[in-house]
Amino acid sequence: EAISYAMYRFLRHRFQRSPGAKASFAEFDSLMNIFGYNVAFASVDYSAGSSAALGNYLGQSIIDYGLQDGANEQNNYAYQHYQPLNPPMIPVKPGNPTLIAPNRWQPMSLKVFIDQAGNIIPGDTVKFVTPEWGRVVPFALTAAERKIYQRNGAEYWVYQDPGTPPLFDLMNGASAASEFYRWNYSLVATWSSQLDATDPTMWDISPASLGNVQRLPETWAEIRSFYDMLQGGDAGRGRAVNPRTGLPYVPQIVPRGDYARVLAEFWADGPKSETPPGHWFTIVNYVSDHPLFEKRFRGQGPILDDLEWDVKAYFALGGAVHDAGITAWGIKGWYDYTRPISSIRWLGGNGQSSNPNLSNYSPKGLALIPGFIEQVQPGEPLAGPSNENVGKIKLKAWRAHDYIGNPETDVAGAGWILSDNWWPYQRPTFVTPPFAGYISGHSTFSRAAAEVMTLLTGDEYFPGGMSEFHALRNKYLVFEEGPSMDITLQWATYRDASDQCSLSRIWGGIHPPIDDIPGRILGKEIGVNAFTHAERYFNGQANSVAETFANERVPAKFSIHTYPNPVSKGNALTVKLNRPAVGVAVQLYNLQGQVVRMLTPQAQVFTLNTEALPTGIYFLRVANKSWQLAQRVLILN
Repeated sequence: EAISYAMYRFLRHRFQRSPGAKASFAEFDSLMNIFGYNVAFASVDYSAGSSAALGNYLGQSIIDYGLQDGANEQNNYAYQHYQPLNPPMIPVKPGNPTLIAPNRWQPMSLKVFIDQAGNIIPGDTVKFVTPEWGRVVPFALTAAERKIYQRNGAEYWVYQDPGTPPLFDLMNGASAASEFYRWNYSLVATWSSQLDATDPTMWDISPASLGNVQRLPETWAEIRSFYDMLQGGDAGRGRAVNPRTGLPYVPQIVPRGDYARVLAEFWADGPKSETPPGHWFTIVNYVSDHPLFEKRFRGQGPILDDLEWDVKAYFALGGAVHDAGITAWGIKGWYDYTRPISSIRWLGGNGQSSNPNLSNYSPKGLALIPGFIEQVQPGEPLAGPSNENVGKIKLKAWRAHDYIGNPETDVAGAGWILSDNWWPYQRPTFVTPPFAGYISGHSTFSRAAAEVMTLLTGDEYFPGGMSEFHALRNKYLVFEEGPSMDITLQWATYRDASDQCSLSRIWGGIHPPIDDIPGRILGKEIGVNAFTHAERYFNGQANSVAETFANERVPAKFSIHTYPNPVSKGNALTVKLNRPAVGVAVQLYNLQGQVVRMLTPQAQVFTLNTEALPTGIYFLRVANKSWQLAQRVLILN
């Protein structure tokens, strides 16, 4: 009952602005009615032992915490300092003539923008979503893992800083960084050619051939070797045998074009689906409900009851994806790195960088790759009626929405297009996520979650040694017809699923490899650390938020936090100063102005005993010679 009231109160607050709020609220109310709980009950006074009131109190406490955790929720999460350097691109128009800084993020101007949650965003230019999210209070991240940078007088907090991505040198297009920048976005453009139902290449997409990455690359040279530029995919080599059944994994031979398109849409997590971190909550639900799975913590010990398992699983996974979001978006906000649609159009618009003896040469251009990145020749369809496009860069790529009239019956396919018209494999109302690319949020969220699942279950494999998702022929894809045959995505391990999620963003035209790999590496560390920290609560090593890792910079001003408040008579009232102080004196006053408790604390966190104090309102005063603070305290029976 307490959990139900806490979640009801919190969920109505959290989703009050969502596009499906009305339908969601009806579902919440219906479930509470099924349980026999009164949705109108709003008391937070749990002193008489009311489970419903305790739930309301806990739910409201979480809401209140969220209003002061650095997210700026009270202002609809608006950023306070960030400003984009580049003018916006209008993607329905050719090229990218407005780009000033090719290493920085560029806003998009759209007639209609629908975000990943299904919200219709007003206005024609979409703002960067949460570039200052590194300031949010984390779960297990520590101050030792954090760097604080400044730009235009504003601070950007970066945890687990992966360092600067490759920056294109406008004065030296042949520098190592410029070449690696060019390679990254060339790979995204090349993989786009594989988004074609008529692609004759057939792949085995079972765990026998895909997954089982042995080691993640750490250098630019290793990253180049890790991905297959022309054929697609990474260095995963698959597994011959399912260790849970002892049988070989059965091959599943399908068109590469179907696999790549299904993969891109399955992990996109757009409108009418869960968010990227939410996707992993559906995975933990699937695992928890699997008939072959036993709910043993770390795969050991007694089988836990459903409630204990769910609380521990959700707590650990929630902490991991929370820290993954803070880490990834802190990095995104500071490095403010470009997206493929901006860079591919910019590079292609500059010309070719392969041969100074050919036409349209520019050291700022794309390198030619026969069959994938070429120059328009006289007389071909792309040349134009007056051969005005001769010498321009053309790409073998997905032809996008100009070729789709009816998404239920039409397929854009892949073909030669001008680089000016390159488009990610995304909805026309979305185009590309409204925030910087480096690092990939999908890669960070997914790898962190995969590590938690591995530790939580005590097994790297899904129950039975494999998990599946079925995409039906000509029914699954959203913005074009497909796939051309039934496709079953399969994963042997949680890490395999995470790695496929990462690859999906490259085929989807959203991220290059340099966004992907640091996300996978950081996600691995985040997931392990978050699980280890969650375990401290489970084994009693941590009992309150005050005992969690240090996560805030020393603030300029003093403040206090009291909990629980209201406090039940006879229980201890905990007081936490937001920074260390000396010479502190504490008094608790009743309404008559009488001092009923005095204390000279020696620590940043201390307690006051409420034993024998009458119920009612009190005032807490905490001060030293330089400052003083006051807070109301309510003592209940």
